[in-house]
Amino acid sequence: MARTIHATCVAIEGHGLLIMGASGSGKSDLALRLIDRGAVLVSDDYTALTAVDGQLCASPPTNIAGLLEIRHIGIVNLPYVIDVPIALAIALDEKPQRMPDQPTMIELIGIGVPCVALAGLEASAPIKAEMMLARFGLGVER
Repeated sequence: MARTIHATCVAIEGHGLLIMGASGSGKSDLALRLIDRGAVLVSDDYTALTAVDGQLCASPPTNIAGLLEIRHIGIVNLPYVIDVPIALAIALDEKPQRMPDQPTMIELIGIGVPCVALAGLEASAPIKAEMMLARFGLGVER
């Protein structure tokens, strides 16, 4: 059974990047900038999480599948993917460490996921998110 959380998710080369933060923290904005760099939308603002063979997977709730809210434009339709394994969570509400050694581990539906803080509205946030995924993401070849 899926559990829906307040988070946005994109897939980068098949690896799910879960973007968490309060309303207005920049989740959709960061997702849009990552999509511009080649990521694919999983879900915007709400993400359905399931456990598949002990791995955390993300999909969009059916009523918002393929929809992304872009402030000052409105809701747009985009291609999307489902059942993406989550490799890393990004926390937009926490203060980023200057030089993080290891990610914090968080638990979502009983499964541990690495999590790092990021200032999502910085111009460099998309490339930093991709670098964090490459460095800390579960199942990402280094």
